[in-house]
Amino acid sequence: MEVKNVAVYGMYESMIASGYPMLAKTPTERGFSEDASVLYALGVLKDDDLKETKDFKRITKLANTPLGSGHANALKGIIVQFDVDFTIKVWTEAERYHFFDFVSSCSTMHRLKSMDLDKGYCEHVDKRVVEIMKELQKEYNENPTQENMYKMLYTNPCGLKLTARMTTNYLQLKTIYWQRRNHRLKEWQDFCKWIETLPYAKELICGE
Repeated sequence: MEVKNVAVYGMYESMIASGYPMLAKTPTERGFSEDASVLYALGVLKDDDLKETKDFKRITKLANTPLGSGHANALKGIIVQFDVDFTIKVWTEAERYHFFDFVSSCSTMHRLKSMDLDKGYCEHVDKRVVEIMKELQKEYNENPTQENMYKMLYTNPCGLKLTARMTTNYLQLKTIYWQRRNHRLKEWQDFCKWIETLPYAKELICGE
């Protein structure tokens, strides 16, 4: 499991917005922008000072309310995009999450015929299966009929590694973290360890 090309958006804006339920008057566009700029500067230069602001303390308190209570919705505003390599087995399980969305992904339909299968599978795939797949790949490339394509695609084991770019948010990652951190599949365990490295994950995602 590898995660790369990570981008996090909306962190400081969501800290401010977490206070909207208690406002009689929402901030002006200029006021909002200035407040977000101050939080950004603190986050870059004075991390400890950021954690003492009312906005950070409030979103942290809300983030640690029980999952499903509805009080942590501000975490939806913190957007995370990244590339991740998972096996097909894990991708199948990941599709259960509604806000864990594909931006784009590798395609077995288009690229299985030309993949380096000796490197494309995880270490748990039986080597005999890899050899069968190499034979089917060769057969298709020499005779690209629909039936040969079907044999190659449907015989392919779930240990094939595929890369996708994903977009999600801190609230969805919080759900994934608490459901998967002790999962039997090491890929999920490793993904949850990566979640722990995100900005302020300790306070906003991984807190009890």
